Formats: sequence, C-alpha cells, structure tokens
Amino acid sequence: MEDFNTYQTPLSSRYASKEMAHLFSAENRFYTWRKLWLNLAIAEKQLGLPISDEAIKEMDAHLHLDAKQFEIAALEEKKRRHDVMAHVHTFGQVAPAAAGIIHLGATSCYVTDNADLIFIRTALTLLLSKLAVVISRFANFARQYRDLPTLGFTHFQPAQLTTVGKRCTLWLQELLWDLRNIKRARDDVGFRGVKGTTGTQASFLALFDGDHDKVEELDKLVTELSGFSYAYPVTSQTYSRKIDIDVLSPLASFGATAHKIATDLRLLANLKEVEEPFESTQIGSSAMAYKRNPMRSERICSLSRHLMVIQQNALMTASVQWFERTLDDSANRRITLPEAFLTADIVLTTLQNVSEGLVVYPKVIARRIAQELPFMATENVIMALVKKGGDRQEAHEQIRVLSHEAAHQVKGLGLENDLIERIRATAYFDPIKPELDSLLDPKSFIGRAPEQVDSFLKNWVEPALSDKEFEDVLKKGGKAELNV
Repeated sequence: MEDFNTYQTPLSSRYASKEMAHLFSAENRFYTWRKLWLNLAIAEKQLGLPISDEAIKEMDAHLHLDAKQFEIAALEEKKRRHDVMAHVHTFGQVAPAAAGIIHLGATSCYVTDNADLIFIRTALTLLLSKLAVVISRFANFARQYRDLPTLGFTHFQPAQLTTVGKRCTLWLQELLWDLRNIKRARDDVGFRGVKGTTGTQASFLALFDGDHDKVEELDKLVTELSGFSYAYPVTSQTYSRKIDIDVLSPLASFGATAHKIATDLRLLANLKEVEEPFESTQIGSSAMAYKRNPMRSERICSLSRHLMVIQQNALMTASVQWFERTLDDSANRRITLPEAFLTADIVLTTLQNVSEGLVVYPKVIARRIAQELPFMATENVIMALVKKGGDRQEAHEQIRVLSHEAAHQVKGLGLENDLIERIRATAYFDPIKPELDSLLDPKSFIGRAPEQVDSFLKNWVEPALSDKEFEDVLKKGGKAELNV
C-alpha cells in the first residue's frame, strides 16, 4: 500500500521492462558494489596483501542484500551521511571476517563509478537486442508492401508516388544508424578501475610498499574480474563525465528517429492509410466513442522528446567538473542515467508493439492516389501526344486549361478530380485515349522503389541482423506486450 502513498516514477512503475527496471534497482546496485569489493579483495589477496580465505568466502556468500540489510544500510546512511560508507559497514556485519579489509585503499567512486559503467554497458546491450527486433519487424513490413504505390509527400503536400515499403526503408535506414551508433558506444565503454582518490593510485602504492608493478597489476586484475577488457588509462576521482555524453548521445539520436517514425504514423492515421494496432476493447476517447487515437505513437513521441533532452544534462554536468571532481554531478546522474535507459527501453518496446500490428488500408491509399494522379500524369499525356505527332506547346496549353477546370471542381466545389473525364471528352486527345489507362497506372509512377526495397533489405538490413549477438533474440519471435 505504501507504493500508492508516495510518488513512483512512471518510467519504472508504468512502462519499463522488468529487465531494465531491475538493472537500475537498489538491489542490483548494492549487489554490484559488493561484487566490486569482492573483486578488489580477491586481487589484493592474489598480489600478497594479508586477506584471509574466510574473508573472501564470507563476502562471496553475502553479495545479495535482504530486507534487514537494507534497513541497516538506511540507518547507517542517516547517521553517517555517506551512502558508500553505510554499505561498507552493512556488508561488514554479514561478512565479519572481511569487515577490516572491505574497501581497502579505495575511494567511493571505485564502487559508484565502476558500477555505473557496468550498468551502462549492460543497458546498452539490452537496448541493442530490442532495436534489432524492431528493425526486423519493420523489415518484414517493408518487404510485404515493397510495391504498393502510395502518394508521396514533400512539405506534407502531394508529391510523386512512392511505395509503402519504400517509405518504411527511410525509417529502417535511420534505425540501422542508431544500431551502429549504440553498438559503438557500448563497445567503447571501459572500466574506471582502481585509481584512488584523485586518480593517482597513491593509496594502493602505499599498500604495496611502493611497488608500481603491483599497483598496475591490481588495476588490470580488478578490471578483468569485473568483465572489462580495458580500464581508462587516466582518471580523476571519477571517470570522465564526457563518457556519459558519448553514451547518451546515440540514445538521444535514436529518440529523434523514433519521434520521426511515430509522427509519420500519426499523420498516416489521420489520412486513414496506415494505423497502429487498436485492440477490440480499446477506448480512443472518454467522450467520443468513435475515435481511434494513435496513443502508442503519441507515447513514443512524448517519451522520445524526453530522451532527446536528457543528453543536455550530461553535457552540462561534464562541463562543470572542477579539477579532479566536484560532487554536483552525483544527484543529477542518479536521475539522468537511469531515466535515459528506462526511457529508451520503453520507446523501443512501444515501437516494436506498433511495428508488429500495423494495419494498411490499400483502398484508401488508392483513392487518394486517384485524386492526385491525374495532375501528375499530365506530363505523360503530353509526351504521348507528341509521340503521336502532336505539338508539345499546344498539348501543354490544352492540359493547362483542363487542369485548372478540374482543380476548381476539387478546391472550389469540393467535388472529385475529373481531369481524366475532361480529357476523354476532348477531341484533341483522341490519338492517345486508348492509352489513358496505362498512362494512369500507379505502378508506372513509382520508379525503382520496389527494387530499392529489395536491394536495401538484402545489402544493409540482413547483414546488420546477421550479427551473432542478435541471433537468439531474433529466433524467439515473441511479440511486445505493453503494460498499459
């Protein structure tokens, strides 16, 4: 009941996946701190410090916190006003043999920063798998509608025809760039390592009696035990907050992609050409029972805007880190990092759900094409007349007059476009009347759109999804279910 009496972030309580919400949970955070302390003790023991086997054993046996330990830690933090030291003392109560060596030589950022880097790398991996699935779903959609003509829009004004599948490849290309950018950021994440209070490793040099080689080996061992291939060569008390910029930048960029896709879908829903999933019991409006609001796409846009602006926090925080560090990054990052990954996770889940249930209305699409195509076909009509021996300038004038008359029917009287009927009724066009139907075939106006779809899927999408990292998640084939 307490959960209903205090504010809960909707990112975790309403939208996010269990995996991402757990990753940034208190339980996982403090488990990771304890794991880092264990790794440090193992490496220090291996390099000759007097740490007992019993201490290592007790630490390893108590990595997970129970409810009582959370209560103890909360009381300790209230007393000490220091979260890391509160957990050092709490860990020491369940691992008494290790109480005197937990956190030996380390600064608080040994656990806080290294843990953040672990969370960041894991979160990026979760996002990559989800993004691969979204790309796969949109690729299926593009393939299915590779050659379905649809009216293209520039400036949201009628333009030349494209296909539903070709339009989807525009979304896919940006998603592929996001996959590349997020993977680059993930693969570039290093470990802060064992660097001491201002990054000089002075405390560890004292522990090992001035043996520089052992200090370097300690940094390497802890890095490897923590699952990283390298540690940043130099740090201050913290890892550079510029790393947060590098990580959040591709997430913000993905937010822009998702917003663009969802906006296109919202516009298509208004045109009644393509709709997102709408469940049989779903209510579009509390007042207007007929409505089918694109609420999923609207949610994507809403959260994507939030995702895009979070990066600004990282930029501003990195810019004001005085000398070896200042603590005005701490409270900000406790909010910024989890929110960025939770938001990206929610956007991806929602985007997958949308991509798996898109509904296309070919007859509506065809009707809109029929309203605009006669105007677009005028050049084809002129060229056909010239091929029959007609005069290009005279043909142009004839078409111009009829086009303006038809435009008046549409804009002035609200009637259908009757340009083709006017052409059929005009004797001047007798030579090409048998060809009118073929001249107006929408598929003759889509250029190489179907072939572009085929080539793009084969040469770009399929290679990207063939990465072994995505093999298992793509095989599962499950659908994304939304909590609300």
